[in-house]
Amino acid sequence: MSLMPVADALAAILADAAPLVEEWVPLASGHRRVLARDLSATRTQPPLPMSAMDGYAIRAADAAQPGARLTVIGEVAAGRPAEQRLEAGEAMRIFTGGVVPDGADSVVIQEDTTRDGDAVILNVPSRPGHHIRAAGIDFHQGDVLLRAGTRLSDRDLALAASMNHAKLPLRRRPKIAMLATGDELVMPGTCPGPGQILYANGFALHALARDEGADTVDLGIAADTLESTTAAIRRARELDVDILVTTGGASAGDHDMVLRSLQAEGVAMSFWKIAMRPGKPMMHGTLGGLRVIGLPGNPVSSYVCAFLFLVPLIRALSGRRDVAHVGESAVLGRAIGGNDGREDYLRASLDYDSMGRLVATPVERQDSSLLSQLASAQALVIRPPCAPAADVGAPCRIIKLPL
Repeated sequence: MSLMPVADALAAILADAAPLVEEWVPLASGHRRVLARDLSATRTQPPLPMSAMDGYAIRAADAAQPGARLTVIGEVAAGRPAEQRLEAGEAMRIFTGGVVPDGADSVVIQEDTTRDGDAVILNVPSRPGHHIRAAGIDFHQGDVLLRAGTRLSDRDLALAASMNHAKLPLRRRPKIAMLATGDELVMPGTCPGPGQILYANGFALHALARDEGADTVDLGIAADTLESTTAAIRRARELDVDILVTTGGASAGDHDMVLRSLQAEGVAMSFWKIAMRPGKPMMHGTLGGLRVIGLPGNPVSSYVCAFLFLVPLIRALSGRRDVAHVGESAVLGRAIGGNDGREDYLRASLDYDSMGRLVATPVERQDSSLLSQLASAQALVIRPPCAPAADVGAPCRIIKLPL
């Protein structure tokens, strides 16, 4: 099978990736979840004119000049509106959040007044609307304030609460099963034997997927046998996950069992091997509603491919509007050589130069096994196929990595 271009591979992965079903979730559990439909306000906020300050509610016509003396006839606290109307020559003590009484059209802050028994002297003139929050100044009933496809922030939750929504219509979280393969892998905290390596990929992949809003299940490490790998794939199907992510075993060696196991289980492969670096031995297929992404075993390749392909798939299934990664312009902080027929994704650090330009400096060693270089990187520099050599200061395109 020939190498598939990156754009075509992403299109294949996102094909028919419709948003998952809607479910109603308590407001308190909505953080970082995705709205399934537009959300409109069920009330006007504030519903009535309210004082923005502590002071006195008055008629502005009574305070056209400094020194006006008004009779204080009552008090208005937040949540306790006045029952009587304010007439000419009268004032009411009012506190922040208090409903402006009928007849009043201005608030004079307490620092600009002098109290004298049952009277208040206004030391400054006033004007209509001063220090009053008009009804509906924030929003009105029926206003659509949160759109479908929005991943809710902490501030969005406060807005939804103010709109009087106790439950939210959200997309179900994508469920992902993670399967590692390889006889050489051992878990952190153990003492690796000769030829063994510590399993690292899954810890990044679980975290990456969860940060994007998915729920993950760990299927552990399968041995390099057809039986072990096939059993793990069947377990993913039993768990009714939306995505199965495998790491390792994606090449064509005698001990690489993932492709054989997937095909044996009836997975229809859309591609195997893509024209990118790092990450050529990557796979994708489907089996009913199950989507399979087979990532390379090298830790950098595994992470870069997951970032570029798994993340958009999670976003699409979540119903997000911002499915694609957003590229940015930068300039190179290090000269780089020409590229071959594969699309390169160079790990790079970011900084700004004296002219305020974003500078992306590719790390010196781009080997796909170097986790220390990946961990310190802040972005990927995208190099198109057959790109010529580029000097320091040359323009480039980057995608920022998660922080």
